[in-house]
Amino acid sequence: MSSDRDTILTSVRAALAPLKDRAALPDWDRELVHVRTIQPATDLWALFAERLKLVNGTPLTAVSELVALLEKNNWRRGYCDPALWPQFKDAFPAGIKIETTYDRTRVDDYDFGITAAAGAIAETGTLVLTDAGTSSRLAALAPWVHVAVLRREQIHADISAALAALPNDPNIIWVTGPSKTADVEGILIEGVHGPGVQVALLV
Repeated sequence: MSSDRDTILTSVRAALAPLKDRAALPDWDRELVHVRTIQPATDLWALFAERLKLVNGTPLTAVSELVALLEKNNWRRGYCDPALWPQFKDAFPAGIKIETTYDRTRVDDYDFGITAAAGAIAETGTLVLTDAGTSSRLAALAPWVHVAVLRREQIHADISAALAALPNDPNIIWVTGPSKTADVEGILIEGVHGPGVQVALLV
């Protein structure tokens, strides 16, 4: 007596039977990576900022701009990577409370998290985060606002350049704008599985 499972598997085998020669997997370098030529004079930050805005991200070029954004939206409590805080603390008013240790038991208390980015991709407006370079991964992914601090020399022209430069890290996260999902009826919603506001701060 044939079960439903056997019936389905028999149908699959019958459909695959004529395919004696399977298609080869694509060659990464030759077929999947389309190397784009970006003129040497191109300002990679300007291109990155333009592309980041297209995916609803927020590029900033000064700590004062970040403070203004936080104050405007009443985001008053956050975390900052302890390695970054010494260069930022003079710009922050007393009304914004900063902690340099992320307390996992108070995850809902943090309006924002400031961490270091490992790199960025100008072509797509993507930020790259790593375990080794991110002081607290939870601080980068749990608060409503994430601020990724970026240096100009960390910006790669395109995906292939970024891949070539990626460190040997067990966990690398590519962030293209705020967290998004369209699981429910194809309606795009931001901030469901991560930050609803993604900031890139150039220092």
